[in-house]
Amino acid sequence: MNYQFTIIVPVFNEEDNLIRVEQALVDYIKIASKKAKILFVNDGSIDKSLELIENICKRQPDFTFISFDKNRGLSTAIKAGFDYVDTELVGYIDSDLQTAPEDFNLLLEYIGEYDLVTGVRANRKDGFVKNMSSTIANSIRRAFTHDGMDDTGCPLKVIKTDYAKRIPMFNGLHRFLPAMILLQKGKIIQIRVQHFPRIAGTAKFGLWNRLLGPLVDCFAYLWMKKKYINYSVTKKDNE
Repeated sequence: MNYQFTIIVPVFNEEDNLIRVEQALVDYIKIASKKAKILFVNDGSIDKSLELIENICKRQPDFTFISFDKNRGLSTAIKAGFDYVDTELVGYIDSDLQTAPEDFNLLLEYIGEYDLVTGVRANRKDGFVKNMSSTIANSIRRAFTHDGMDDTGCPLKVIKTDYAKRIPMFNGLHRFLPAMILLQKGKIIQIRVQHFPRIAGTAKFGLWNRLLGPLVDCFAYLWMKKKYINYSVTKKDNE
């Protein structure tokens, strides 16, 4: 099939959500504005997630998966997805379904002009501590990166694959995807998307991950920015 768009779905211990995820993504594929397929990345789940993923992929021709030997973290799962993608566009959504797959169509409207389109969660349905820690973390990150993004933690993004594959990922860098596109001289934009409460499974990030972790990661980003190599090829042999 001539797929244009791959949606990466990182999974870590989400057995209670995966059947809902399957149905939501099957429904989205039917209305997707780009021919889409799904790539599950099982991040070393120790529940029945891998078994469920395997069964889903057997019955859904547009679904594939890769699986890690053990839990490696969200940044690694996203990086592995980028490495395996073979379509011109790549998207990313969490398996908790707090964002809606159909909102990918909103983001895809802008991907022609921009190189990364990220969602901004409107009317967030999280608790006070989670919302406040996220707000503070985003403020700290903006002060370091000057990327102008309000909600880089939003798990709904579309990126041109050639840009995504050039991102030198390290742990925690999933929070800096817009900034890493800017380092490549790419264009980014944020679009408001829906947000829903988690109704199954448990959140994988605590206060450290949402607040103190991002602060530490900012220094890693500054090091990366200083060392980042950027180039463009203007001519090749036989051209």
